[in-house]
Amino acid sequence: MNLALFFQQVVNGLAIGSVYAIFALGYTLIFSILGIINFAHSAIFTLGAYFTYALMGARFGFNGLLAQTALPFGLPFPLAVLGGGLLAGGMGVLVERAAFRPLRNRGADPLLMLVSSLGVAVALVNIIQYLVGAEAYSYPNALAGLPPSINLGVGGVPLIMRTVLVVIFIISMLILFALMRLMNHTKAGKALQAVAEDPVTASLLGINTDRLILLTFFISGFLGGIAGTLVGLSVTITGPYFGITFGLRGLAVLVLGGLGSIPGAVVGGLAIGIVEALVPPDLSGYKDAVAFAILLIVLFFRPQGLLGRTFIQKV
Repeated sequence: MNLALFFQQVVNGLAIGSVYAIFALGYTLIFSILGIINFAHSAIFTLGAYFTYALMGARFGFNGLLAQTALPFGLPFPLAVLGGGLLAGGMGVLVERAAFRPLRNRGADPLLMLVSSLGVAVALVNIIQYLVGAEAYSYPNALAGLPPSINLGVGGVPLIMRTVLVVIFIISMLILFALMRLMNHTKAGKALQAVAEDPVTASLLGINTDRLILLTFFISGFLGGIAGTLVGLSVTITGPYFGITFGLRGLAVLVLGGLGSIPGAVVGGLAIGIVEALVPPDLSGYKDAVAFAILLIVLFFRPQGLLGRTFIQKV
């Protein structure tokens, strides 16, 4: 592999890895607050992609209840992405209300909430298939007016990038920047950090933990919906179950970066994206295996993940 091709693959990996990062952040935020993994996140990822597709005014296929139906208007892609993310965030709020809050109010074991989220994920995927069928969908004219590729090379060294990957990377970086600003420079973000550190003490200090948990599910859903749209933009929406594969990658990023660590989710997502991009073409069918093998190796030497904290159990 020559140097130009190597750098091109690294940049490609950063683009895809940035999507993995914002997807995994949805897992991370909920885990940091409740200490559980929300398996419904992968279904919301899928919903976000379909929401954006619908908001663009596109028609669905022939095998669902909504066959050959479309909204009477069509938004440009940037507004449709934002709208799809907001609708996915609203769905995250509904998931919290239906699957988490009733069990949390009863003091149920966290394992029951995990199982409840898994049940919601299965239900949502089946509802999606019932409504829109199992066909693959591509966003119509999402990047109309832009060239198919861009040369980002400098100093005479070519660095050809697909325009869609450049757009994905820019959107992902903007989302990550906005999230970091929210978490580190706003009262709501600092309150979320306080709840993540010790919800009981935060509640005693006057912080409305229920409201912040609801906000966390909204942000998580928004991130998942945006990630679903960006992946759908890159490889098309392959069907109601396409969120499951990326859900597994999101979990890998969550564990690799460190459970509950926001910077860890970013680093883990970028790392897995780069590793997958550097897999030789003749081994492309083993990208998942390579990524998870590296995950196992890292966890063998550092069980808490790359940026996770080591917890000391007091006896």
